[in-house]
Parts: sequence; structure tokens; C-alpha cells
Amino acid sequence: MAELTLPDNPTMADYQQYVRIMCEQRGFKDDVPKKFMMLMEEVGEMSKAARKGVGMKIADNAAQQNIAHEAADILIVFIGLCNLLTIDLEQAFRDKEEQNKQRVWK
Repeated sequence: MAELTLPDNPTMADYQQYVRIMCEQRGFKDDVPKKFMMLMEEVGEMSKAARKGVGMKIADNAAQQNIAHEAADILIVFIGLCNLLTIDLEQAFRDKEEQNKQRVWK
């Protein structure tokens, strides 16, 4: 099993390849609906961590969550979802941003 590492200055393609290999090595064989549910779960966990960070009340028995770790979990699951959907995230970002540059923002 190859060691998972990212280059010092990773590209989006590097992240996508890392997550692809990580999922294979760890036996994650999720399908698109499962990945969407996992993504929503991770967004909820980040929301709870953010609520605590701004002083909103949360249940005493709620797990302590690190907002940065939750953000990383969201990115990992999102990249995995994009991999399942065969989306080249870097190209999608570039294409969409070119569209956005043409919009009038009010």
C-alpha cells in the first residue's frame, strides 16, 4: 500500500488523486447518494462547531468539534463526491468563474 502524501504546493488535481487513492485504500466504496448524505452530515458538524464558536447554545452532551477539522472533512467528502461524478474540479471552477465574471453583481 502506497503512502498517502500531497506535494508541498498541491493542485486541485493532486487533491482529487489523493482522495481517490485514499478511498481505495480505506475501502470506501460509496455511491453518489451515500456521498451526498455524508456531505450533509459533515456540513451539519461544521455548523455545530461554528455555533459554538460564536457563542450560540449547544447541548451539553454535544461532541466537541474542531471547525477546521470539520471544514477539512467537508472538502474530503466533496472531492470524493466529485470523483464519483467524474468532475474535474479545477476545470469546473475555471469554467464557472469565467461565467461569473460576465455577470453583473448588485
